[in-house]
Amino acid sequence: MTVKKLNLPFTGIRSFGRTPIVTNLDELDADIAVYGMPFDLGTQYRAGARFGPNGIREGSCLCQFSPHTSYDHDDDTTYFGPQWKVVDCGDVDMLHGDVDACFTNIRQMVRKIVSRGAIPFGLGGDHAVTIPVLQALDNIGPFAIVQLDAHLDFVNDVAGQKNGQGSPMRRASEMGYIQGMAQLGIRGTGSSSVSDFADAKAYGSVILSVEQIRSIGIAETLRRIPASANYYITIDIDGMDASVAPGTGTPSPGGFYYPEVRKILKGIAEKGNIIGCDLVEVAPAYDHSEITTQLAAMILRDLMAFILKRKERTGA
Repeated sequence: MTVKKLNLPFTGIRSFGRTPIVTNLDELDADIAVYGMPFDLGTQYRAGARFGPNGIREGSCLCQFSPHTSYDHDDDTTYFGPQWKVVDCGDVDMLHGDVDACFTNIRQMVRKIVSRGAIPFGLGGDHAVTIPVLQALDNIGPFAIVQLDAHLDFVNDVAGQKNGQGSPMRRASEMGYIQGMAQLGIRGTGSSSVSDFADAKAYGSVILSVEQIRSIGIAETLRRIPASANYYITIDIDGMDASVAPGTGTPSPGGFYYPEVRKILKGIAEKGNIIGCDLVEVAPAYDHSEITTQLAAMILRDLMAFILKRKERTGA
């Protein structure tokens, strides 16, 4: 008698959502490819985001990617049909103490994933990792960026250091193939300098705090996001309220709650083609009961579902 393997969440090797592991990128054949960036050399305060990728994978064990486990009552929709493939490509190799080598390896990983026709979903890592990711997408542009974050991340440099966790959106503004930026969730006295806000506004960035978004509503927020055929989404987990995402280096009260982010991501997926995503700044050492890592995994799974459902509907 053959007993069907249950593959329960607490068993097995930890890939994202228990998806197949594909570390030989020459064999990559998938619609979405998850990859880890265990890097936190850009951290200015509390380190630990290098453990984010595996923390998110651990938190994703309850996520499932099959039709019989992907019905959503709110949407009355079943996601992840059998035609879609999501895989985990493992982590980018890191060389401790060498930022340039780490960034080079990230660019190589992202370019290879894209060349194989998959959408890259990156697990950070501190927010500095978004810099090489965006650099690796130079042949896909033009595209707009949507950032969910408590902080503006528009610092030019700190004592000459231009690639820290506070600078990814400034570096993005210097990339000619990026055609607009929406920065959502920005909040907190002193979270960014007056000059950084001035520079971001001069660039043309759409900046909205959580309170402003709640005031104008999700529909108006989506309308204000720059029009583009393509979008890249970068999610700093500190964009979420500290009560639901304590596991990060700089938790911030007054942030988003899960239903708000879910609606925003669904709206972006309906607004245009999403070419990639990263979720950064998860630091499991500061988490409790795995609520941050599980939340991060749910957010990513939702975005994957929305992207693939749009492709299913449009045939793109």
